[in-house]
Amino acid sequence: MVLKLIMTEGKKYLLYEKKENVATITLNRPKSLNALNTALLTELKDTLEDAEADAEVRVIVITGAGEKAFCAGADVAEIRDKNPEEACAWSQWVQGILTFIEQMRKSVIAKIHGFCLGGGLELALACDFRIASEKAIFGMPEVNLAIIPGGGGTQRLPRLIGKTKALELLMAGEQIDAAEAFRLTLVNNVVPAAELDNEVDELIKKLLSKSPVTLAILKDAVNKGIEMDLERALQHEAECFESVLKTEDAREGLKAFLEKRKPEFKGK
Repeated sequence: MVLKLIMTEGKKYLLYEKKENVATITLNRPKSLNALNTALLTELKDTLEDAEADAEVRVIVITGAGEKAFCAGADVAEIRDKNPEEACAWSQWVQGILTFIEQMRKSVIAKIHGFCLGGGLELALACDFRIASEKAIFGMPEVNLAIIPGGGGTQRLPRLIGKTKALELLMAGEQIDAAEAFRLTLVNNVVPAAELDNEVDELIKKLLSKSPVTLAILKDAVNKGIEMDLERALQHEAECFESVLKTEDAREGLKAFLEKRKPEFKGK
């Protein structure tokens, strides 16, 4: 029997489950299609910080409660009530939370079913991996309300799928299905709804078989390097290569390869 540790105390809009080395964070506003309001985002920020500090957690999965949505976006009523200055501050605050996800040393997977729109898509874009049900629907509909994304969508989306298609999604405000999202490389994989859990579990197994310290350095190399010119990015890669060769896991991995055995990583 596998021991599960469920931590939901004090949380109104999130469910948190830790099973061995995997933490699952579930957005829990199903009646509102898991829309992001300040209270939910505050709980998400605190929970992510706890998971990042937890040495037992190596992989984080973010998903949504209910069958209809991963997250249908930001809470429109809350945005409506903000003046322009408050909206700017709120946007920067949300961006900070999503940037934290992007910069976490842990691997983060978005498990997506149903609607993944607006702020929900921005949340998914900040994750390292996006695995979707074939029933998932994606889009950036903010322009239909005469506003624009404020959680990083105008920046992460074109970096991921290219300027041309990103502008189309952002300016037309239309929704696309999971197959099109996969074609655009917006998601890593699309599977039937009944296979979504298994697909995510398979990815988790692959990640847990690697050195966590190496994965963290690799993530840093990619995320920072992609924002640099090539010369500086190559220098950053070399520095990361140096850092990884200082780890016990790298020495173990090289030794195990030469000895033709399975490595035993310690995360050091």
